[in-house]
Amino acid sequence: MSRSEPVIICPIRLYAEDHQILQHVSDKAFGPGYGLVPGHSAVDVAKAQRKPVVAVFGKGWGGELRLPQRSGGGSYYVDWILALISDDGILDQFVAVEVQTIDTTGNYMASRMGLIESREIVESKAGLNWENVSKRIIPQLIYKGQLLQREDKCKKGIFFVCPTQVYERIMRRLGGAEGLTTVPLQPHAITFMGYDFVPADQRVDGQTVQLEQNVEHTTSVSKLQDRFGNVELPNQNVYQDAIQFALNGLVRVRETNRLSR
Repeated sequence: MSRSEPVIICPIRLYAEDHQILQHVSDKAFGPGYGLVPGHSAVDVAKAQRKPVVAVFGKGWGGELRLPQRSGGGSYYVDWILALISDDGILDQFVAVEVQTIDTTGNYMASRMGLIESREIVESKAGLNWENVSKRIIPQLIYKGQLLQREDKCKKGIFFVCPTQVYERIMRRLGGAEGLTTVPLQPHAITFMGYDFVPADQRVDGQTVQLEQNVEHTTSVSKLQDRFGNVELPNQNVYQDAIQFALNGLVRVRETNRLSR
């Protein structure tokens, strides 16, 4: 990826157009046509309208729902729960949604202020922490996926929404998407949904750049776990070679220093 290619960093950016990504997940999981309603009012709305709705639990909608850990200590939060509520206010089924963008390293405040104050491009040493995302999110997806597949009403599994570039890096970490067998939506499924900015020729000066979904891949949690624990390793003795190279380098430096005296 080139340094000039834009990457979605803030997760709020993925919530454009009134959390359109949640509507995409709802349409995929339950079928099109269901309105999204804050979780705590969903039953009343369904009964009043006499038609099913999708209850949303998450930040700003109905509060995140905590998943207890097996040991009883600490907890995981699922970013979003979408629950299909029947017209008589009964829970029909639900899915979980995790949203992940990308962590940054370094400080980009000077660059940000340059753009805000004078539209000036100020060079920044900030970077993207790809490895931190992979090593943190994959174990969480496996744990949450295993927990959710035991839920009778979680019939379509868990959805993972992220920038397309994050999806590509995760797939590379897992040895390629082709190694994750495609399965239909089911309790032990995990569906990856990648989003990116629309192409440059579709952007309008002075307007917010729109997002588009350009990746979708459904596999099983068990296959994800297998691939995570069975990654391709580098050649044998790479540490040995690296140590020897460093030692040789130190010897050369010392010899050079002695000769220079």
